[in-house]
Amino acid sequence: MLNKYARAFFTRVLTPFAAFLLRRGVSPDAVTLIGTAGVMAGALVFFPRGELFWGTIVITLFVFSDLVDGNMARQAGISSRWGAFLDSTLDRVADGAIFGGFALWYAGQGDNDVLCAVAIFCLASGQVVSYTKARGEAIGLPVAVNGLVERAERLVISLVAAGLAGLHAFGVPGIQVLLPIALWIVAVGSLITLIQRVVTVRRESEEADAAAARTADGADA
Repeated sequence: MLNKYARAFFTRVLTPFAAFLLRRGVSPDAVTLIGTAGVMAGALVFFPRGELFWGTIVITLFVFSDLVDGNMARQAGISSRWGAFLDSTLDRVADGAIFGGFALWYAGQGDNDVLCAVAIFCLASGQVVSYTKARGEAIGLPVAVNGLVERAERLVISLVAAGLAGLHAFGVPGIQVLLPIALWIVAVGSLITLIQRVVTVRRESEEADAAAARTADGADA
């Protein structure tokens, strides 16, 4: 849901900036690569050291590149399969870095093996949720379901919680509990989303197989 409405809003907001970059000769692929590098730096440099607030600020500055690059490609009339592939692939890399950063924090100074495992589950389940839709579409199915927690929800929930939890370093008491809560929400939501997509693919594949069988029977007759 967030992906549907927030993407439309921020696309409109970022359109002038995308046009500015095009006038300066910047390519959409360059924005994609720089954005991913910035997200990875914010997640893997700051999060493992417990600097959750500053890590979130850095990631937020770069995460909008996911909207800017597509906007640039549409404005320039150069949308391509390669651009879509690169964007989708690097989205997975960025997501892995964010939850990997959380896992490194809890495996180290955060000293919480359970939350480390939850962060790793969030990382893995997010990748598989994306894979189920991509794989279903690759075998010709519509995969007509989004699910409870998509990428936008995973990022918003985890990054907002991390940023607020980071305020503990500035003397705000008790607020660090928000990140563990957010990770559990993302983990459970991702599991539900995965189940929703698997069930949908199973149903659609059975319907497609049945339709193909009826067509074959009709041809034989």
